[in-house]
Amino acid sequence: MTKHVTLYFALLLIFSNCASTKTNEPTLKDYTIGEKWTWKWERAVEGEVRAQGEDIQEVVNHNGTLGLWNGVDTVQISKTTNQKQGSTPFRNWPLQVGKKWKYESEWENNEGTTGKTSQDAEIVSFEELNVEAGTFKAYKIEYKGIVTNSRGFKGEMTDIWWYSPALKTYIKHVNMDGYGVYVNELTSYSKPE
Repeated sequence: MTKHVTLYFALLLIFSNCASTKTNEPTLKDYTIGEKWTWKWERAVEGEVRAQGEDIQEVVNHNGTLGLWNGVDTVQISKTTNQKQGSTPFRNWPLQVGKKWKYESEWENNEGTTGKTSQDAEIVSFEELNVEAGTFKAYKIEYKGIVTNSRGFKGEMTDIWWYSPALKTYIKHVNMDGYGVYVNELTSYSKPE
């Protein structure tokens, strides 16, 4: 009997700890010039890698304020944080296990194709995840729904994102669109001394 009571309280403590963890959106003051994130990505269809590459983001001084540079363009961090959240946001702050919402987006890719994404999102866990850059605590957020585009495509799409509060960004992303799998994983993170 004592073992069952001890196990019950241990499980209760673990689950209440997960449920009480909340993370607010990072603010401008959370970033430091010189912070840098690097991800590797690949797209595979029927097990064959069709494309692969690397993405970066680095915090830089941009016109007197902090910006995120991706190797080509720089976006002011103040324009991406602390914005009024719409009714169908990509991330619904604060993050907390069990939270659910609808994500909708209209987009255009670099080839001129336009489209719409509509997915149900849910934060399913706050877990430790090992990626090439190290081991980090992260929210596992699942997005499931439909994507359509101007070329006549309509299909189901599932995205799983692992967002690390300590790094202020995602550490892994897996996209499954019924034709292939896209995986993006953090390979390095550095912060100036």
